[in-house]
Order: sequence, then structure tokens, then C-alpha cells
Amino acid sequence: MNNGMTGQVIQSAADVYETFFVPALFQEWANQVATVAQLPKGARVLDVACGTGILARNLAERVGASGAVVGLDINEGMLTVAQRQSSAVVWRHGNAEALPFDNDEFSAALSQFGLMFFTDRKQAIQEMARVVEPGGRVVVAVWDRLEKTQGYAKIAELVQQLFGSDAADAIRAPFCLGDRNELQKLFSDQSLTDLQIVTRTGTARFPSIDGWIYTEIKGWTLADYLSDEQFEQLLAEARIALQSYINAQGIVTFTTSAHIVSATVV
Repeated sequence: MNNGMTGQVIQSAADVYETFFVPALFQEWANQVATVAQLPKGARVLDVACGTGILARNLAERVGASGAVVGLDINEGMLTVAQRQSSAVVWRHGNAEALPFDNDEFSAALSQFGLMFFTDRKQAIQEMARVVEPGGRVVVAVWDRLEKTQGYAKIAELVQQLFGSDAADAIRAPFCLGDRNELQKLFSDQSLTDLQIVTRTGTARFPSIDGWIYTEIKGWTLADYLSDEQFEQLLAEARIALQSYINAQGIVTFTTSAHIVSATVV
């Protein structure tokens, strides 16, 4: 798999991700995912594929000083940025398919928009269930189908036209688990019960088309794929093709859609 399929970014992209992507796209979802988890004060929580840590930071506020939050990611660049954001979370390097923790170590395990990129998704889910105590929760968020987030469908179409399928597939990759039926099958496991999938909507907000494209390319897997000249070419085309996403206040907004899966560990 290339970086686009596995969601791996370079260090400079991780910095852009935290500065621009988090407030524009991911911050509101951290609230939604954490709310579904319904964690009490004092809970011990694992955030798998934590990225730069927006969900883990949210969870740390919810569980309080009597609780504990561990954020785990395989990408060192993401963890470097995460460590700068908060000392209230323990940051660990590790693989979702082989979590470096004991059985029943946590009250809950969560993952926000990471499952799509795991090499063995079923194994990662089983690992999350393994490290959570019986009666604890596993909560995972994945993006809905691409067509449910039209802003990204349009970018994928534009990148396809300009640079071909490999580049466009990096834009499409985060939406690969949008089918609810397939998602339910993925979570069908003897170690999980009370499986529920809720579909929620959000709103992406970028300051401008230029800011949107900069964040999407420089803060994600195409950061080291497109040359500076190609980036400028994409930007010029985007300023025309994406005009419909600018609202009356002059900022870019569009609806996003995601599934939040929750289950109880047997």
C-alpha cells in the first residue's frame, strides 16, 4: 500500500494537519465520538490512531484527573505534534493490529477516522476489544460514502482529471468504509455485543478555497506526491471548480457525513 492508502503523512504534513485540518474538519467530530462513548470520570481510555490527538485531548477533559488517556499512532510525525499539544495524554507509538497493552487494560477504546487505513481492519477491531475490560466500550468513527461529502467528491474528480487515479485514490481512500452493511459485517465478532451504528452529519469550514486546497494537499498524504508546480495547477483549477462551496460570508463550507460504531465488550 502507498501512503495514500495507509494514511501516512510526512512531518511537515502533520504540522499542517494540526494547525488547519483539525479546526476545519476534525474538532467537531471529536465531540460527537466522545459523546457516543459516554465515558465517566475516572475512565481509562485508549485512542487508537490518534493522529495529532484531537480526540485524545477531548477524552482527557472528560475523564478528568482521576482518569487516564493513552493516544497511540504508528506515525512518528503525528505523535511529535501530539506531544506538543498536551501533557495530559500518554502518547505511545504502536500498531493498531498488535496493540502493546495487556488484556482488559482500558475502560474503553476509541478510534476516529483511522480504521479505513489499517492493513487488517478485523484484527485491529479484535485488538481494541482485547484491551478493553468486559462491559467496556469500543467506539469507532469512519467517513460515510464519498458522495455523501460532496466537497471531497469534487476534489477527487478534479485531482483525477489533472493527475490520474493514484493521486485521486488518496482523496477517495478515507471514504472506503461508507457502506453501513459492510461496516456491520466488519464488527461482527464474538467479543462484541450491542452493536450500534449511527450516522451523523457535520460541517467542514475552511477560510477560503486556497486554504482548503492547501490543507487538503499539504496536510495529508499528497504532500510529498504533488510537485510545487502541480500544486499550483490544482489551486488554479480549484478556484474555478469549487466556487459553489463559498458561502455568503466568503468562507468554504460543505456538509460531511460519518458513521459512528459503538459496541460493548463481552
